[in-house]
Amino acid sequence: MRACRLGRTSVRVSALGFGAAPLGNLYTPLDDDRARAAVEAAWDVGVRYYDTAPHYGLGLSERRLGAALAQRPRAEFTVSTKVGRLLEPHPAPTGSDLAAGGFAVPDTLIRRPDYSRDGVLRSLEGSLTRLGLDQVDIVYVHDPDDHLDAAIDQALPALVALRDQGVIGAVGAGTNAVAPLLRVVAEADVDAVMMAGRWTLLDRTARPLLDACAERGVSMVAAAPFNSGLLSRPRPPDDATFDYGPAPDPVLRRARRLAEVSARHGTVLPHAAVRFPLRDPVVTCVVAGFRSSDEVTSAARWAATDLTDAAWSDLEAAEDRPR
Repeated sequence: MRACRLGRTSVRVSALGFGAAPLGNLYTPLDDDRARAAVEAAWDVGVRYYDTAPHYGLGLSERRLGAALAQRPRAEFTVSTKVGRLLEPHPAPTGSDLAAGGFAVPDTLIRRPDYSRDGVLRSLEGSLTRLGLDQVDIVYVHDPDDHLDAAIDQALPALVALRDQGVIGAVGAGTNAVAPLLRVVAEADVDAVMMAGRWTLLDRTARPLLDACAERGVSMVAAAPFNSGLLSRPRPPDDATFDYGPAPDPVLRRARRLAEVSARHGTVLPHAAVRFPLRDPVVTCVVAGFRSSDEVTSAARWAATDLTDAAWSDLEAAEDRPR
């Protein structure tokens, strides 16, 4: 699988990245064996970029990912994690994190927002321990939307200093809103942004961010290419989800129209969804979350094979039709 440099750094990421939120029991439990099998399948098909965060399963994702990669040559893979949420003992656990965080794990810990320099250093230290690594390659400031001043004035400069000291390889910020990342690109010395769900086959609202990244030499990592499920099947079902909620009827109709066009060209909707972000040169890779080895294998095949020009033309024409 092809790999590209991230921004102006020497950090390289594969065209498809492994999103490790499901390893943290996102929404439903995943046993250790299936979690490890998904990571091993990703390795076998050439995926060499793995993204996680303390937020995912209150550290479970980081622990599982680190264990699964422990025997792999460290120079051959790239890992990113995130800062902005410190994990601390929960003063009044309820038994489950599902309601508060969306992960099927015991809520013995609680997330406390902290975008200060000290918070960044403490968060990164905890991540390294859980991952079992001496170094992570990329660190993103996670969901800085409501803490943007602190992220730009404190968290990002702290990460830049770590990058300049050689402690980490690249600095970025990630969220699912365009406006905060536009400000980050304009005001901070970042190498990459992780844009979740806003540069997809169905949602292209990140176009201004792509333009800003191109001007500044910043790479985009396009996460959530399936828009939280809607684009993940050949034909979206009636109960499909879009941006973590039920898909509105107009959006569902658009997705089905795109699915029909894909089928006419001999492929499936998730293939087009995985390939679409990679059409822009600013996008270095696509990161999707995986729960099983089969999901990884299919996505790797799609990432490696482009659609025909005729297929893209018809998909664009379908999007341009009245909605």
